[in-house]
Amino acid sequence: QVQLVESGGGFVQPGESLRLSCAASGRTWSYNMGWFRQAPGQEREFVATITWGSRITYNADSVKGRFTISRDNAKNTMFLQMNSLKPEDTAVYYCAADSRRSGPDPRSYDYWGQGTQVTVSS
Repeated sequence: QVQLVESGGGFVQPGESLRLSCAASGRTWSYNMGWFRQAPGQEREFVATITWGSRITYNADSVKGRFTISRDNAKNTMFLQMNSLKPEDTAVYYCAADSRRSGPDPRSYDYWGQGTQVTVSS
């Protein structure tokens, strides 16, 4: 069983940065992982994913060039560096993991954290 705990969310102004962390219990070095977000009234949206082999995919339309996903397998931790934040980035951000599947579909992931709120507003 894998447990995921996100941290690092908060309230920032447009243009500012945040770094989210996802701490995983257990040995997740072989798991595919990802960040997703969900704004009120909207479906959960793919942000970025990183495979166990560090192959990275971004939601190009929304975040490419501003967000960077990374992982530290030795510490069982995944990160999302978010720069140049915009009001439309406001959402609850979730980390997800799966031992076999990967990709932008949230249904591919069996394990989820509780989420961390990111609010971007002036």
